[in-house]
Parts: sequence; structure tokens; C-alpha cells
Amino acid sequence: MSTFIVEGGHRLKGEIFVQGAKNEALQVICATLLTNEDVIINNIPEILDVIKLHELLETLGVQIQRLSAGKYLYNAKHLNINNLGTTDFYQKAAKLRGSIMVVGPLLARYGYAVIPKPGGDKIGRRHLDTHFLGFEKLGAIAVYDTAQSLYKVSTQKLKGSYMLLDEASVTGTANIIMASVLAEGTTTIFNAACEPYIQQLCRMLVAMGAKIEGIGSNLLTIHGVTSLKGTEHTILPDMIEVGSFIGLAAITQSDITIKNVGFEHLGIIPQSYKKLGIPVVKTNDDDIHIPPLDYYEIETYMDGSILTISDAIWPGLSPDLLSIFLVVAIQAKGSVLIHQKMFESRLFFVDRLIEMGAQIILCDPHRAVVIGHNRQVPLNAIEMSSPDIRAGVALLLAALSAKGTSKIHNIEQIDRGYLDIDKRLNNIGAKIKRV
Repeated sequence: MSTFIVEGGHRLKGEIFVQGAKNEALQVICATLLTNEDVIINNIPEILDVIKLHELLETLGVQIQRLSAGKYLYNAKHLNINNLGTTDFYQKAAKLRGSIMVVGPLLARYGYAVIPKPGGDKIGRRHLDTHFLGFEKLGAIAVYDTAQSLYKVSTQKLKGSYMLLDEASVTGTANIIMASVLAEGTTTIFNAACEPYIQQLCRMLVAMGAKIEGIGSNLLTIHGVTSLKGTEHTILPDMIEVGSFIGLAAITQSDITIKNVGFEHLGIIPQSYKKLGIPVVKTNDDDIHIPPLDYYEIETYMDGSILTISDAIWPGLSPDLLSIFLVVAIQAKGSVLIHQKMFESRLFFVDRLIEMGAQIILCDPHRAVVIGHNRQVPLNAIEMSSPDIRAGVALLLAALSAKGTSKIHNIEQIDRGYLDIDKRLNNIGAKIKRV
């Protein structure tokens, strides 16, 4: 287990580039299973979760070739479906939450898939019913083997169907789309997730020969085809990383230019930061410049009541950014209620922030009130551990703004979603040592 030793209190200055979107990468890499032709994907973030997914696909016989940094070629022509039953596959799949997205492509192409209960972040229950209810609507039979903790799904032939998803799950929508593109007939998915990741997946599948209507909306119509061809695809910049770097600049009073952010795909993120008093403006190119902010004030509602910032399905604010917003609010002027609706364990990391001196009231597992210090009281350095990807980065931001030297253990969680975060931040003036 590795640790970050973070010397806080330094203002950062310079340019930082954004990696490819983690959430999109996991989806489009799984989509390469749908064809026996070559698929080339650009701007892949070479993070721990992607490395684990590559290892999983190679277990199945997928050929993966690194063409250059962030550019990979995939060929699933010699995929061996029998390897699904191996101990090696089970062990690797269980360590990665994104492994669930191999099920849709395998079901579409081979009529069978099995997956152990996936691992990943410890942020609360993340049921997979949406995925398997969708597969059942397409004519598959899904069961859960409680003795082995295995999900099993099979079909003689997938057939298009109308379905109303019980929730607008991003991974659930992606999985069902990938199963539907090779199903016989027409599939209509209502209450589909429509995040940029899903839009990108659909565009890649269309380039491969799929027929998808309604891209970017909550109503998708998919006309099944008999086969898909190869293609080349480029992943968007990671909007969660963009949001993380905006928060970093604000809380550390830094002068940072965030390069190549994909501004048109950021949705409500700039507007949400404006509510915390942080201006987010696109420059001449596709960059964002955050100047040193000695002061930022949280807005109130028109009647003067405390602002609430909450997650919502796209185009609402991503739940992945609420941990960052919470930390940034610590040094703002004013108060804010952070409402994390989706996961009941994601706010428990605030105990560490309280130990650092933050004024936070944890109302319940889903809500926390932050009373801003207005930079009158710096946070204190402590020793802590990263519970998940986003909380880990939030704690790193807190440590960078704190007085003294902090230790953050279990940084493998951070590495799952952020590529060389210590090196990139050290290049603009941070003091982070990996041990």
C-alpha cells in the first residue's frame, strides 16, 4: 500500500493538462468486444482501472496493443468465451467495478455471460438490477448464484423490446445499449442516461455500423444489426478531473490554467462553481483559467436561505464531484448544504475533514452542512486514508491547502481514476511525495 506525504500551504502556478475520461474509457473499451475487427481508441487514460480492464480482457483472449501513449488497438477476433469460467477471470473481474460492462457485449455476441459481484469504491450499495432487468427485456434469462456470488445471463437470441429503466444508470444504460445493437428488431430505451460518456459510446457504435436514434436524449431507439465493424475513436477530456482541478485552484489560492477541457461537454459544472463564488470562464482556446482567489463567497437563495448543491442525472451535477465541492466550500465565505442523493456512504470521509478543523455538520449519510472559514482558519495536517477515488482526491485537495504535512494512505484508490496526479501537481508547485 502506497502513501502520499503532502506538504500543504503552497500556492500552485502553471498549466495542467486533462486526461481522457475514465468513465468513457471503461465503456468504449468494453464495446470493442462487439466486433472481430480492429478498434483503435485514442486519449485513453493509463490509470489503474484501465490497466485492470485490459488484464481482464486479455484473460478472455482479446489482443491489446499499445500504439503510443494513450493510443491502443483492440482485437477480439480470438476471444474465448470458455475463459469466463476460470478462476483467473473471476479474480480479476471482482476487483473492478467496470467489469460489469463486459456482460452486454458478451451476451450480444455469444449469448452468454457470467460475472462475479464487482468490486470498486466503498461508497455504499450499488445494485445491478437495472442491467439485468434490461437484459431480461431483450429476452435473456438472468440469475444470481448466491453461493458463488456470480451473476449469470444467457439467451438463445436477443430480441428488441420497449423498456423503461428503473433508474437512469450510466453503466446500466451503456450495458443495455451494447446488448441491443446486435439484437433482432428495434429496442426503445426510455429513462436512459444521456451523459457525454453515453453519447460518446453511441457515436462510436454508430461508426461501427450500429443504428441508434436519439443520442443525447433520455429516449434511445436502437435498430439491431447483424454485425459491427472496426473503427477509430477518441475519448473526451475527463470532466470530473476538470472539476477537481477547478476546486484545487480555488482552495489553494492558485493561478492555474486547465488545458483542453472540452468546455462544451462540462454541462452544469461551471455554473455550479459560480454558486460557490468561483468564476469559470473559457479562454480563447479550449482552456479554463482560474486566477488566485483570495476570497470567494457562496450564494444564497433569493430569500436568503442556505444554498443546496446536490447531484442529479445529466445534465445535472455529477455525484463524482460533490466530494470536491464539499472541500472547496470549507474556505468559502458562507454556508452550503451538500446533498449526495445516490450513495449512502460517500460523505463519511468528512470525519477526516472535521479532524483537520473544518466546520461540517454531517446531518445523515446523504447530507452535510459546510460552514465556510472564509480563509480565517487554515486546516491542520493529519494522517488519513483514501476510502474511494473521489473522496481520496478531495482529501488530497484539503491536504494541499492545510498547514503542515499530511499523510494519505491507500492512494491506490486515487490512482484508479487519476493518472500520475502527484507528478502533474508537483510540476506546478505542489509538494507531494509518493512512498
